[in-house]
Amino acid sequence: MSAAPDALPLPADRYYDRELSWLAFNDRVLDLAKDAERIPLLERARFLAIFSSNLDEYFMVRIAGLKRRIAAGVAVPSASGIPPRELHRQVLARTRELVADQARVFAQDVRPALAAEGIEILGWDQLTDDEHARMTTLFDERIFPILTPLAVDPSHPFPYISGLAVNLAVWLENPRTGRRSFARVKLPTMLDRFLPLRDQRFVPLEDVISHHLDRLFPGMELLQCATFRVTRNEDLEVEEDDAENLLHALEQELLRRKIGRPPVRLEVEDTLEGALLDQLAAELDVAEDEIFRVPSPLDLSGLNSVVTVKREKLAFPAFLPRTHPELAEAETSQPADMFEALRRQDVLLHHPYDSFATSVQRFIEQAAADPHVLAIKQTLYRTSGDSPIVDALIEAAEAGKQVLVIVEIKARFDEQANIGWARKLEHAGCHVVYGIVGLKTHCKLCLVVREEPDGLRRYVHIGTGNYNPKTARGYEDMGLLTCDPVVTDDVARLFNRLSGLSENVTYQRLMVAPEGVRDGLLRRIEREIEHHRHGRPAGIRLKVNAIVDEAIIDGLYRASQAGVAVDVWVRGICSLRPGVPGLSDNIRVRSNLGRFLEHSRLFWFANGGDPIVALGSPDMMHRNLDRRVEVIVSLTRKQHRDEIGTLFDIAFDENTAMWWLDDKTWQQRVRGENGEPKTDVQTRLIELVGKRRCVKTTRRGC
Repeated sequence: MSAAPDALPLPADRYYDRELSWLAFNDRVLDLAKDAERIPLLERARFLAIFSSNLDEYFMVRIAGLKRRIAAGVAVPSASGIPPRELHRQVLARTRELVADQARVFAQDVRPALAAEGIEILGWDQLTDDEHARMTTLFDERIFPILTPLAVDPSHPFPYISGLAVNLAVWLENPRTGRRSFARVKLPTMLDRFLPLRDQRFVPLEDVISHHLDRLFPGMELLQCATFRVTRNEDLEVEEDDAENLLHALEQELLRRKIGRPPVRLEVEDTLEGALLDQLAAELDVAEDEIFRVPSPLDLSGLNSVVTVKREKLAFPAFLPRTHPELAEAETSQPADMFEALRRQDVLLHHPYDSFATSVQRFIEQAAADPHVLAIKQTLYRTSGDSPIVDALIEAAEAGKQVLVIVEIKARFDEQANIGWARKLEHAGCHVVYGIVGLKTHCKLCLVVREEPDGLRRYVHIGTGNYNPKTARGYEDMGLLTCDPVVTDDVARLFNRLSGLSENVTYQRLMVAPEGVRDGLLRRIEREIEHHRHGRPAGIRLKVNAIVDEAIIDGLYRASQAGVAVDVWVRGICSLRPGVPGLSDNIRVRSNLGRFLEHSRLFWFANGGDPIVALGSPDMMHRNLDRRVEVIVSLTRKQHRDEIGTLFDIAFDENTAMWWLDDKTWQQRVRGENGEPKTDVQTRLIELVGKRRCVKTTRRGC
């Protein structure tokens, strides 16, 4: 986007570093664990677990990548201007503060509050005699047979420590020879981290094992025992251009992931010290600043086994998604015929408020079973383990329908599962392809071709979230169901490009990355600036998971300098700095975290009074705009555009509980000036969805 002649120069330090911004996001997750007033107790424990899981992935991918750049001698600063070594130092220092805060919240707040409600996480010494006896029996019958103690001595090399496994580091002395040795015992991953006793009492698995070490090392004297955990580089590196068979190359890389990835973090119980810690750090080749000493228990993601206890008053109120009123029979509220409903009108879905099962899943299942459907084309980025979507596609193929599935086998951490789906689909007779070399297929598309009395008609779903029925119950996403011929023709062209050799494909209602999304959004930002200059209504509203792309951020800065109001609703990383005088005075940034994971990507432009509104799959990140196939579709029904406009109105309402970003500082605002509590977005939407009614219209051109 070209700058206006009178635009002020943009300062060099205009970006907040993405790695530090991510840590600020995880700090907001920790805020939820601290919020005793608004968040039920078991949910606060769950947010402690989410904080840990988030941090694991951050180190496995982002910090691993940062260490690779340092090891390669890359000294180029990030967009924020921070050199790699200095950024690594800052990230580790900030992480150390957050981990200490998490440990404090668990030990001083959440754990005692759970105990007050009769949900106790106990140490071995706190168990009753009867519980000791039952845990000893459990150890003998279920734990001891699957443990493998690995000692280190001249005949036993230091064992490979797998990533994220919780281990016991054991320091032993042979009373006969006086020789001291290190041994490692890996906690079995098939057992719950916190073992249930009775009456919602739990004991850490490591406590049970550590108090029976004499069974593992008979005749040895135990000097020290403590837990530790290693995080390794888990990012995949596959050179697709050099791989004749991408599936085989990825399988080989997954094997290498299992056996030889360098550590990026060592977590140790804060009682671990002396020679035992020194040997562990030396063998794993981790620096002092990469060692995180934390109180027991390590890895609070294990709290997920505790928060499943049945205590309704300590959890979020039960919520049952509803069938979208435009997809339900008026008298019975039962799911209607999908194709008949879509011939009447486009349907805008908002999950989990609208049921995924009676909308998207039903759309695909009905297409698979309908004898008039001739073909189904589908993208799969992530799906569930027992996916009804995959089952429906297999059913369709076995019934003789043409089924094309674009399986993204490079979806991070789901690579192995997706390889399995690809082979299963191929075996059933589906045409399976892996997209375009060098690009991940991240768009969420399903195209159905149906024989009808007036000829072939195509139906489409375009979404912001994965075709995963399980995550659809907890992820906030939006999607469009339509048989509009303009949209369906665009989607058909894109599928042909993904499965064939199409080049220079043009689209009418879609913006498609990597060629068209960034430029398309920048053109719309420029158009808002022009509208504002000519006195017409102007404004920009974006809802994304992350905003990092420098060109998009600079475009928003230019819009702000020109006087255009810009609202950005972001869940995670935000490199944009709002509220900087002369740069971003007209930009507001808000963030919402809660019981559902905010995941939709929405785009709203005032457009001189005739708003352009769209939804799609891309975040404002380099990987989405340059290295992935992404789709944004514009909405034409005024009702849909108004619905998304109302969503932004709620999010930026002064009476809505949100986090506000001021330059680089996030502040949680959950109370008004008079001290009255604010309502969060998701609670308001749960209330609103029950009041929604179907508005039947007659479609034209469909």
